[in-house]
Amino acid sequence: MTAVPAESRTTAGFLRFWAAVRPDHPALRCGNGIQLTYRELDERSNRVATALAASGVRAGERVAFLDKNSPEQIEIFFGAAKLGAVPCPVNFRLAPPEVATVVVDSEAPIFFVGQEFAAGVDKVSSQLRGVAVVVMGAADGHQQSGAGAHADYSSWRDRHPAEDPGHSAEPADVAYQLYSSGTTGRPKGVQLTQANLSAAMDLYPAVMGLGADSVSLVAMPLYHIGGGGWALAGFAQGATNVLVRDLVPSALVDLIVAEGISHAFLVPAVLQFMLAVPGVADRDFSALRAILYGASPISEKVLAASIRTFGCSFVQAYGLTETTGTVVYLPADDHDPDGPRRHRLRAAGLPTPGTEVRIVDPAEGRDVAAGEVGEIWIKGPTVMKGYAKMPEQTAATIVEDGWLRTGDAGYRDADGYVYIHDRVKDMIVSGGENIYPAEVENAIMSHPEVSDVAVIGVPDDKWGETPKAFVVKVTGSQLTGTDLLAWCRERLAGFKCPTSVEWVEELPRNPSGKVLKKDLRAPYWEGRSRMVG
Repeated sequence: MTAVPAESRTTAGFLRFWAAVRPDHPALRCGNGIQLTYRELDERSNRVATALAASGVRAGERVAFLDKNSPEQIEIFFGAAKLGAVPCPVNFRLAPPEVATVVVDSEAPIFFVGQEFAAGVDKVSSQLRGVAVVVMGAADGHQQSGAGAHADYSSWRDRHPAEDPGHSAEPADVAYQLYSSGTTGRPKGVQLTQANLSAAMDLYPAVMGLGADSVSLVAMPLYHIGGGGWALAGFAQGATNVLVRDLVPSALVDLIVAEGISHAFLVPAVLQFMLAVPGVADRDFSALRAILYGASPISEKVLAASIRTFGCSFVQAYGLTETTGTVVYLPADDHDPDGPRRHRLRAAGLPTPGTEVRIVDPAEGRDVAAGEVGEIWIKGPTVMKGYAKMPEQTAATIVEDGWLRTGDAGYRDADGYVYIHDRVKDMIVSGGENIYPAEVENAIMSHPEVSDVAVIGVPDDKWGETPKAFVVKVTGSQLTGTDLLAWCRERLAGFKCPTSVEWVEELPRNPSGKVLKKDLRAPYWEGRSRMVG
């Protein structure tokens, strides 16, 4: 198959190219028998582009959307790109007030909302004044409960012509804005450029054979770089992309077999759930060629069982939203659970082509020796432009000569393999979701019967790790764990809420008053080598 020429290596250019080269090839398949060819996806996204223009959306403005994985989001992504606007997916697991905060921060003039989430968005409508809301997925084009007076997506799209505005993007243009929670609770808009995304697309054909003949499983949420970035990788190669809306392990196993899935990106928790499906070891996974995994911790037991069960190549990915996803990978050849390279299973892997890695003493700013732990710094073509409207946070993250401070601590062995040791920052990764303890602690501290709190990540067999709260009560309080968790659920997305609460008389602190979270974590992580996936 012809390689995509340099002039077409933009988010809109990839679709334009494949719609011209292989218009009748399936581009997208999803539930209820929906299938779109590259020609049909091109035409639909053209209608979206002209509809956005008619709605007053201009090049450079953000286009926000919130839903579980749906074909409409793919159309909006490419439609916005064709206009020069910036797709801005919103995490559907956020509570309505958190959703409103992201949309307002993005300054998006238009917000597409899945029917399932319309009622929640209506609850925060006062915070979204001036934002046009369009509801996706209303049956037969009719409004349903919770949709209010908002426009319906299908009718909004289809009354406009399928004309491509023909915007030509520059490499430095922002192409994608994804939100990563801030350590103080304020979300950070990660700005990824056309050059970032173009460079990221080169990895997957090289390390796992993703190509035009592939049938790629898009199972992770599109608001996550692991979902949206992986989906774009498939479209960039002209592959067939199978979109999954709800992650039901047994249904996922069936889908992989029925669709002849050849390539997939999955987080470790999903792999573990699939291994527990009755009869999974007897299924025919012969079409599977490679699985990319990452975004959260994985045990060697789950990894070895996955390799044996699915019988395909496995590649581990380590990266951040700020690095457009994968910047360190463990090649398939190093996945050797029963052989001499078994120790490699504990590694994050090697830098991707074009990526440089330093292990730096965060206090002194010097590179440390092999085997010595320091902060992982990344430099390369996939490092973000910066955080939207947050110059101070950007300057603190991207430092001298373009090096990005990851906030993760690790070391490099004599062969150049990177191992993740711990976190410089306290971020918790649960089932692929990033959770910042400070945000959870702020919610808990707002309870009138709490006098102090510290939140850490503790190991979890299903999710890799989950939040645990150590709480000091106000003297005389009768507060229970059930009461406190209910309080959290009213203020935070469910995945951010602690899964356990431990009442303590006081928190361990150093002489300057800082909580010694390392001491709190130690008993739970003792003997575990894979702290981060």
